[in-house]
Amino acid sequence: QVQLVESGGGLVQPGGSLRLSCVASGLTFRLYVMGWFRQAPGKEREFVAAISRSGNSEDHVDSVKGRFTISRDNAKNTVYLQMNSLKPEDTAVYFCAAGTMMTMKIGEYNYRGQGTQVTVSA
Repeated sequence: QVQLVESGGGLVQPGGSLRLSCVASGLTFRLYVMGWFRQAPGKEREFVAAISRSGNSEDHVDSVKGRFTISRDNAKNTVYLQMNSLKPEDTAVYFCAAGTMMTMKIGEYNYRGQGTQVTVSA
């Protein structure tokens, strides 16, 4: 059974930082592209970032470029999202997903986690 479990969310002030983690089990992690998505209340799910199987290729949505960085550790079956200079508009549930191709479309990922809440507020 495939499981993706996110952690690291919480309440942070504007300008602060958080690092999200997503630990995968039940699959051969190194064979999967990993992505991060987010969904704010009343809004559609939004692509945040994706990383290739080896970690040598990344893609980030324009709104987070220069602030967020996706990375992975295949030895630990873990993908990370380092979030710096957080803004109130980054408030959302963040979840990771595993798939077979680099894409911004959540529907093309095979597995997804339950998510972790990130709240940016003073």
